[in-house]
Amino acid sequence: IRRCPPRRKLAPLRRRPPMRSTRDLAARQKRTFKKFSYRGVELSALLDLNTEELIKLLPSRPRRKFERGLPRKPMSLIKKLRKAKREVQVGEKPVAIKTHLRNMIVVPEMVGSVVGVHNGKTFNSVEVKPEMIGHYLGEFAISYKPVMHGRPGIGATHSSRFIPLK
Repeated sequence: IRRCPPRRKLAPLRRRPPMRSTRDLAARQKRTFKKFSYRGVELSALLDLNTEELIKLLPSRPRRKFERGLPRKPMSLIKKLRKAKREVQVGEKPVAIKTHLRNMIVVPEMVGSVVGVHNGKTFNSVEVKPEMIGHYLGEFAISYKPVMHGRPGIGATHSSRFIPLK
């Protein structure tokens, strides 16, 4: 009979607590947030751009839409958003402006506003953030109810045709 040598018990590993220097603590307390930039241009500079300069920064589809000219409805939405921003106190959110314009492209002037985007049934409140610039408003208000896959219902399979008569 062949026997294995007895196993040696290893001493448990002891972990030392990490050394925390004053520099690490100071860095942790003073957090720096990443400045937002759209295609290399910071938000404050985006707000100062005129329409032609902004159009050059946008991707092809929104650029084409702006170059063909904006109808009256999107301009009236921007005017309402300006008014709502003007009337609000500093540090508070403006009143939500309801709209059916799902095809409206988010421009830098709309950042910070609250828009009620119609999804076909109700108005979904969307707070416009800098990351939304260049996207359509409709992208942020889902127009369908996502499918919840659960158990199959009546008529889903051939076996479900059989209903016992007790």
